[in-house]
Amino acid sequence: MHIALFKPDIPQNTAAIIRLSACLNLKVHIIEPCGFNLNDSRFKRVVMDYMRYSEIFRYEDYDMFVKKNKKKRIILMTTKATNYYHKFKFKKDDILLFGRESAGVPESLHISIENKIKIPMNKKTRSLNVAMSVAIIAAEALRQNKLLK
Repeated sequence: MHIALFKPDIPQNTAAIIRLSACLNLKVHIIEPCGFNLNDSRFKRVVMDYMRYSEIFRYEDYDMFVKKNKKKRIILMTTKATNYYHKFKFKKDDILLFGRESAGVPESLHISIENKIKIPMNKKTRSLNVAMSVAIIAAEALRQNKLLK
């Protein structure tokens, strides 16, 4: 199972996702440019020593990410989706793509990605923290594929 972060811009969120991924055996894909340096003290404080337990791939842009992962299904997590994550059928090699904290993903990606899902939320709220969203969706994808131990 794979987690992809599109141009992440909050170091603590990316660090928390890498830590979660280390614990759950998820591969992390970071689509550059990041809004921070991986040597950022805020990043290091949260990620601690979990980087060594993580499999992380970095791409200079979205096109390179797609080119290197063309055989995998990309599923976009977005508040603009009409389908809910708990009704979606995940596959073992899916890439779960999460947008930038400050701006999501560009409209062109919304158009080009076939599978889009969301987490049901209170209509009065905008969105969940991206690290929390990763945890919720990844847990369901792992459960469906019997990858939780």
